[in-house]
Amino acid sequence: MLPESTNGTSGGGLAVPMAWLCAEFIADDLLRAGCLVEPGSLEYRAGRQTLALTIHLCEGAGGSSGARTVGRLDEWLSRTAYDHPWPQWVRERLAERVGAGETGPDLALARETWRQLEATQLRAVDLGGPPPGGGPGAAIDEADQVWLPAWKLGLPLCHLALHLY
Repeated sequence: MLPESTNGTSGGGLAVPMAWLCAEFIADDLLRAGCLVEPGSLEYRAGRQTLALTIHLCEGAGGSSGARTVGRLDEWLSRTAYDHPWPQWVRERLAERVGAGETGPDLALARETWRQLEATQLRAVDLGGPPPGGGPGAAIDEADQVWLPAWKLGLPLCHLALHLY
């Protein structure tokens, strides 16, 4: 008798999202090493999901590989940089994969993660730039908080974790 979660794509076995799980493991490892936020917090989860999605989408159809982590840091840093249009890049990469006929649990998890990152709103300091009327070096009022999609909080967090690695 086959397990209920078998979808018939793995020769009758379980369809295991190995590329996604590897990307999530690498993201978790990088964020824990940075010690930037408490593991288990909403901020940590936003950072881990954002970084896992970045790692997964940078890898292509072949999947993530921990052995290539160090060689990919520069690419991950450039994708998560402040001036990079990250959400547009994610949408384009996901659309490319769907358009190429890619299916499977890895793509399904990546798409669901993106949906959650867009839909989940977190209350945080506005990370959108300097305060109105403030010049270079103007202090940001941390009491002035706004609702942000989770990826907007996760992106600078994962970028900083990559720098600290």
